[in-house]
Amino acid sequence: LVRTADAFGAGIALSDECADALGPRALRASAGAIFRVPVASWDEGQGDRRVALVAHGGEPLASLDLEPPLTLLLGAEREGIPDDIVAQSHKAVTIPLPGDAESLNVATAGAIALYELSRRTSASRI
Repeated sequence: LVRTADAFGAGIALSDECADALGPRALRASAGAIFRVPVASWDEGQGDRRVALVAHGGEPLASLDLEPPLTLLLGAEREGIPDDIVAQSHKAVTIPLPGDAESLNVATAGAIALYELSRRTSASRI
C-alpha cells in the first residue's frame, strides 16, 4: 500500500495497530516509497474528512464526491475496519464486485480507491 500511495501522490496515516512501516519486510515491500510518502500518525489523519472503505454496505465508490482533503480508511485483511470507526467516518464506501468474489484484499481495494480518487482530482497530491 505504501508504494501505491507513492504512485498516486497520497500520504499515509498509521494507527497504533499497523505493522511497523520501517520494519525489514515493510521496507522491502515499499521499495523505498516509505521515504517519499508523507506519513502522519492516526490522530493527525483525523482532521480530514474520513471515508471508510468497507467490503459491504457502503455507497458505491464511484458515486462518492472524493475531493481532497480526505483520509481513506482501510482495515486489516480479516477484520476490516472496526464498526465504531466506520460509524465515526464521514462516509462508508464499497467497491461493487459484479463477480463471485466476496471481497478484495486490502492492497487491491486500496489501489482501486486511490486510482479512483486520483482520476477525479487535478491536485498534484491526494
